[in-house]
Amino acid sequence: MPTMMAETPFLCIVTLCTLMLIQISARPTTFAEDFKAAWSESHIHQVDGGKAIQLVLDQSTGCGFSSKRKYLFGKVSMKIKLVPGDSAGTVTAFYMNSDTDTVRDELDFEFLGNRSGQPYSVQTNIFAHGKGDREQRVNLWFDPSLDFHTYSILWSHKHIVFYVDDVPIREYKNNQAKNIAYPTSQPMGVYSTLWEADDWATRGGLEKIDWSKAPFYAYYKDFDIEGCPVPGPANCPSNPHNWWEGYAYQSLNAVEARRYRWVRVNHMVYDYCTDKSRYPVPPIECHA
Repeated sequence: MPTMMAETPFLCIVTLCTLMLIQISARPTTFAEDFKAAWSESHIHQVDGGKAIQLVLDQSTGCGFSSKRKYLFGKVSMKIKLVPGDSAGTVTAFYMNSDTDTVRDELDFEFLGNRSGQPYSVQTNIFAHGKGDREQRVNLWFDPSLDFHTYSILWSHKHIVFYVDDVPIREYKNNQAKNIAYPTSQPMGVYSTLWEADDWATRGGLEKIDWSKAPFYAYYKDFDIEGCPVPGPANCPSNPHNWWEGYAYQSLNAVEARRYRWVRVNHMVYDYCTDKSRYPVPPIECHA
């Protein structure tokens, strides 16, 4: 009897912790568990029993999918294999969006297709309280069409970090104390699309899509969302014990900081902060 009494509180604690993790973290084993087609479902094909997805772009349409729920803070990741060969004019996107018009919050990965042999570029953008135009562009240091690579967005009260295979390529800090907008109140869904944008995507629209190469394919797998679902526990978004709010995640660690500098020095090809034609006076967040 004493043994059972000693074990019972322990089991209750374990059960409670498990339930808390279930509320906070959603790790779908298949696409259908946490995602749905957002448009052109006929161009979205499930692979390997729904553990992977193929998106198709042809002359009739592109396509996209979205999470069934929205989330407030956390980390989202997907493994993506991008369109191979001559993909000029195509855009494969992975992003979070509040789905609100005038005060939209959005965190974007946009992978810009290329002519064969040229680097694949990834453009990131951040919308906060309806204001975007914060584009940065990095040339990837590998061919992302040959294999799957992991792309992640970390969103906490302290900062937003875009990762490529655990290498941070962009950090946007919370500087609300300096009157700089930061997304803190609107939950966001998780989206991905494959579409045609040859008016701007490749060399500013100079390279047009070659429809003789169609259809174009992008692949996704290992859909991973860890965050506070909305609707969900009301205290989750402000809970300082969520792992993404922990001290170790409040800033880039030493290894991440070195990798971040390496990307910025060697692979960054555009930064809105240094575009004097658009911003003769750099936006205030560029100095923060």
